Amino acid sequence: MTPELMAQGALARQRMLARPAVSAAGGRAATWGRVVEPGTVDTTHGPILYLDDITVSFDGFKALNALSLTVERGELRCIIGPNGAGKTTMMDVITGKTRPDAGRAFFGSTIDLLRLRENAVARAGIGRKFQKPSVFEQLTVFENLELALAGDRRARAALTHALSEAQRERIDAVLVRIHLREQLHRQAGALSHGQKQWLEIGMLLMQDPLLLLLDEPVAGMTDEETERTAELFLSLEGEHTLVVVEHDMSFINALTRDNPAKKVTVLHEGSVLAEGSLATVQANDKVIEVYLGR
Repeated sequence: MTPELMAQGALARQRMLARPAVSAAGGRAATWGRVVEPGTVDTTHGPILYLDDITVSFDGFKALNALSLTVERGELRCIIGPNGAGKTTMMDVITGKTRPDAGRAFFGSTIDLLRLRENAVARAGIGRKFQKPSVFEQLTVFENLELALAGDRRARAALTHALSEAQRERIDAVLVRIHLREQLHRQAGALSHGQKQWLEIGMLLMQDPLLLLLDEPVAGMTDEETERTAELFLSLEGEHTLVVVEHDMSFINALTRDNPAKKVTVLHEGSVLAEGSLATVQANDKVIEVYLGR
């Protein structure tokens, strides 16, 4: 690696500290008035995500209106709904970006999400991917994944740290999983839109999160990329918990066809309008009226 790339990598690592979605998994995490040790989330019983009567208002408009939702550990939950239904605000609350006016939110049975700052939520084991991919375009695919490794990202460490064999194997395994093994030396900026989406998902996976929040992950993808993304998510199910917010109903169908009973949640006006199998919510008259159409 050239000195220029090493310096660039150091700057990138410093920037990564400000990105909750790929924050380091080690160390102690600051919270609202207390300190939580990452890894202390208890998922041995009960849901991994529990939202109870969450209400968020903006200038009198209720973006979330007594929203209640539970997601089980290892579940792949699809969430759909019209624009303005509250999907993004819900994820903002879960990740500490928005503080609700009322309600409760727990990660496992031990971590009160409403007491955590964004970086602490990430360190506790929640990764979030936004709709628009955010990768370091001047760095290679491999270097992007290297930056996302858990550990010390201070500038000095970035300049002197040598990857262990185990870390290289971990990066290689993620490269294979996100379909970018043949692109490891390619600059991220030269990837297709779909490949950038995969790379950012890979950066999240480097943190080994318990819960992944994925906002319209196949927006702008080709049909082939969309199908491969569905295969990727299904391979992660069980190993991780996934909450997928998406408008593409064919993609939702691809995620649920292996298990027709898999739960889909429909949001409308900040609340749960319907919940059940894809077939059940597609047949719901209220869902048809406000979202799917006839």
